Order: sequence, then C-alpha cells, then structure tokens
Amino acid sequence: MKKLIFICAMCIFSACTLKEQEKIATKSYFDLESYFKQEATRLTKANQPISKTVLVNGNAEAKSLLINNWENELSSFIEADINKASWRSSFEVKKTESLTTYTSNSKKIPVKKLEINYKDNKVMAIKILVTNTNDLYTSQDSLSYYPDSLYQIKKTQHIKLMDEKRYQITGKFK
Repeated sequence: MKKLIFICAMCIFSACTLKEQEKIATKSYFDLESYFKQEATRLTKANQPISKTVLVNGNAEAKSLLINNWENELSSFIEADINKASWRSSFEVKKTESLTTYTSNSKKIPVKKLEINYKDNKVMAIKILVTNTNDLYTSQDSLSYYPDSLYQIKKTQHIKLMDEKRYQITGKFK
C-alpha cells in the first residue's frame, strides 16, 4: 500500500513538473505576465499611496489612494502577454542594447506592438499597443509603464452607431 501511494505521489509530482517545464518552454518572448505579477507583489509590499487620475471623455477625477490589489490594477498589462502558444513565431523581434520591440501585423492578434526599454539590463519602460476590431466594435489601447514613476492606460473605443469614447487612467507613484 505504501508503495502504491509513493508511486502515485511521484506521478503527480512529475506531471506538475512537466507542466511547469512546458509553460517555461513556451515563453518565446519577454514574459510580460511574470514581470507584472512580480511588480504587483513588489508594489503591494511597498504599500505606498499613488496619485491616480481617471479621465473619461474629457472629465477628470484625481485621488491619492492606496491600491489594495496591484495584480488587478495592472491586469491590462498582464493580459497583453504575447507568449500564447498559438502566437509563437507571430512577432517580429528587433533588439538593441537598450530597446527590444515585438511587432505583429496579424489581424488575429490584438497586441500589435510591445516595446521594452532597458538601462543596464534593467527594465526602464514598457509600452504596449493593443487593437481589437470586428464588424461592430473597434478599440485601441495604449499602455505605458515606468517602474516607480507612473503607469498609464489610454483607451479609445468606438461601437457602431454610438459616439467614440476615450478613457485614460494615470497612476503616479509618490
């Protein structure tokens, strides 16, 4: 009986390890999801207030506040991760010492551009362009993140037969 339990435990452990190895192996590009989850953890530990401004169609509201759930706050950045198995080899990659740019012209892929600026191998800025288009709806998101400085989400959306809407969220770290 002990031998059977040991064999079952080893099978489960090795299956988990294989899944994790597959996940790591599928990361062809910059791991945006892991980066922002680490940032969320770091910012949660720092527990510092930010100055957050929300602008909707020209009407602004600003507040100083503590973010309780940074992973949720940065979810637009996390969702823009380009390491999906079906997107492998869909991005053109250009690298210099201080800039890596991923671009895609595929109509099926909403993330059109991801730019990461580096200084001394440290991420200094991330910029993302996401476009969604179908017969009824068009949206364009411009996401910018500067560690310990600010993050900004600009969104323009247009639904047929309705007025265009513009949103902007800016969080400045204090």
